[in-house]
Formats: sequence, C-alpha cells, structure tokens
Amino acid sequence: MAGLNARIGRATATGLLAGAVGGAALLVGEVLAAKARRYAKPTMGLALRTSMGRVSAPPLRLVLLGDSAAIGVGVEWLSETVGGQLARLLAEGTADTGERHVLLSSVGVAGSRSSDLGTQVARALLGDRPDVAVVLIGAHDATSLRSPEESAAQLGTAVRRLRDAGVRVVVGTCPDLGALRAIAPPLRQVAGLMGRRMAKAQAKAVTAAGGAVVDLAEETGAVFRADAGTLCYDGFHPSADGYRVWAHALYPAVVKAAMSSVQ
Repeated sequence: MAGLNARIGRATATGLLAGAVGGAALLVGEVLAAKARRYAKPTMGLALRTSMGRVSAPPLRLVLLGDSAAIGVGVEWLSETVGGQLARLLAEGTADTGERHVLLSSVGVAGSRSSDLGTQVARALLGDRPDVAVVLIGAHDATSLRSPEESAAQLGTAVRRLRDAGVRVVVGTCPDLGALRAIAPPLRQVAGLMGRRMAKAQAKAVTAAGGAVVDLAEETGAVFRADAGTLCYDGFHPSADGYRVWAHALYPAVVKAAMSSVQ
C-alpha cells in the first residue's frame, strides 16, 4: 500500500508539473502572439485641440492626460474620441448645467504609463490653466507588470500637482482588460485580474490626492465584454462606440467637477 501511495503521489506531482509547464508555455505563446498583432496607431498627432459650443456660453477648459485613450487611438475623427464626446455633452448641457463653450485639448501620448504623467502635467499647465482634467491611464502599467502601488503613487502625484494648481481632476481608472479581444484566454483572464488590481490601487491614490474616481472596469466592463463593436479592428483600443460608452460613464463626474470649478 505504501508503494502504491508513493506511485500515486509521484504520478500526481508529475501531472501537476506537466500541467504547470504546459500552462506557462501557453501563456508565453499568447504573450508573443499578442505582441505580434497589428495595433491601431495615432492618427491625430500628439495633441488634440478644438472648441465646441456657443462662443457666448461660459467657457470651460477641458484637458485630457494619459495613454492612447486620451488621444483617441482607434478612431479617425476628433468628435469620436472620448474627449470629443465629453466636450459635446458638456457643450450641450442640461437644464441644470446650462450650455458651455468647451475648449478641449489633450496632452496624452499613446503607450504612456503613470511614470510619464509628470511631463504631461507640465504641458497641461502651460498657458491658460485648465478648469477640469480627465486622466485615462493604467492599461499599459498593468500589461507591463508594473507594481500597482508604485504606478498608483505616480498617478497620485500627478493628480496632486493638478489640484495644487487649482484644476479639478477626474480619473478613469484602468479599464476592463478582460474584455480585450486582442488577447486570447487564459491570458485575457490574467490581464483582467492585473487590471482590477491596478484600478483598486489607483482609486485609493486618486481619492487621497483629491481627485474624483470613475471605475471604468466596473461601470463599462460588462458592455465591452458583451459587444465586440466597442473595440476597433485591433481588439485592443476602443471604437467610436467604445469611447462613447466611456464618455457617458465619465460625464457625471466631469460635469460635477465643471460645476465646482465655477463656484
């Protein structure tokens, strides 16, 4: 009996080891496949700048910071970006908020991580001070295996610099990476877990720094998982529909920040 138990133990250990090696090889293969995919490129330059709404309406300076989401990689028209769609919503206003003349700009750079926000904050504060800053960051931090706590601390520093300059800040935390069709399972599930860890750390740091938090994964992840049309052709960056979903999720916090900025 002892010999049988030993053989069963060795067989079980061998099976587990083989499974672990096979799983690791599968993940490595999927990482390489994900890196080899053709991804959308920026089509509107490093900075976006436009205005929306009646010129006679009260002005609102809105700036976006962050990664590819902040400059709309995946779409061709400024009006389709998350910033463009937020600007339109703010310009149209409601009976409670009224119309605004929105002066929109972006200092985001595709591929940015939280460690790159220092330079973007400096650019955002050049010239006329923005009223509201929207920061979209975290996906590249998570997928490059950066420490959530370290990345969140860098984000918190950027938010605090903006707040110290009198700018209201809204941060859209790391989106639902488990919805990305550019990544195959089970790597997609692993990415989703890393994204959630990043988003939780970000929310804590942003709140401590005086910013407002919008949990994009929580608010919009189910929509992205259910509708492939929310992603552009590369399965990684949002489409115009995806950016619209994000814009509507961000809008309540952004309009609240805008109203606070004029008080």
